[in-house]
Amino acid sequence: MRITTSQIYERPSLLMGKLGQQADKLQTQIATTKRFSAPSEDPTAWLRVDGLARASANDAAYASNVKLAQSVLAQSDSTLDGIATQLQRAQELALEAGGPALTDANRQSIAASLDAVIEDLFQLANAKDVRGQPLFGGAAGDAAYVRTADGSITYAGTGEPAAIPVADGHAIQPSVTGDKAFGDIFAVLTTLSAALKDGEGPGDAGDSITQAIDQVSAARSSVGARALRMDLEAQRLTDAETARAETRSGLEDTDIATAIAELQKTLTVLQATQTSFTKLSGLSLFDYLR
Repeated sequence: MRITTSQIYERPSLLMGKLGQQADKLQTQIATTKRFSAPSEDPTAWLRVDGLARASANDAAYASNVKLAQSVLAQSDSTLDGIATQLQRAQELALEAGGPALTDANRQSIAASLDAVIEDLFQLANAKDVRGQPLFGGAAGDAAYVRTADGSITYAGTGEPAAIPVADGHAIQPSVTGDKAFGDIFAVLTTLSAALKDGEGPGDAGDSITQAIDQVSAARSSVGARALRMDLEAQRLTDAETARAETRSGLEDTDIATAIAELQKTLTVLQATQTSFTKLSGLSLFDYLR
């Protein structure tokens, strides 16, 4: 077989070119710690990594929503706890107002204390959540409760609280509406205060306050159950991201030790090839015929 001069130079040149490219690729993988930087280098792995990245981005949005829901639910619970405390105080005042030896001055004093409780409850019932929305106002409105011209307090919210999406096809309401949480308790307490100021007894106000306390307790239980669900969802998202990170690492991360060993081998072969080519290119025709 005849070997032309061009073949003598071409084959080593091609080999050195390939070895140089391989060395460059290995050096890039080591420097970036990534096995590939373009889809063409490993289409299958690239597609899988891209899918994992999109899933991570979606779950990151859901994780943010879960944190928001957890924050609003925690605020709902703490505010309902404050409301329950005020209702307990109102119940104590109602029991005190039923005492047989009370004077009109005593009733006036109890009514004044009750008015303070009503004002505290009004402030709590109109609490705003971390988004600046009425905590117990449902879907719309600037305030959950308003005080009318005659001094009465009425519920002004509408609809149900806007649900927060926390997973594909799943959303959660982060609060409860005021009418469901404590009903007409303002009417009960306002009526009781007016009766005491008129020198009358508490009537059955104590029973109504007890019902309101039970209603708030039920609302707190509902909020607590949703908060537990959010804790579980947050953990699920964390576990899913950990699993994705491990899978992604296995697909795209460079095995540094293996890459360094391969680079050293490639450079050794490249150097040997270059040395051989240098010697080969320096030979004359008489050297070949010797």
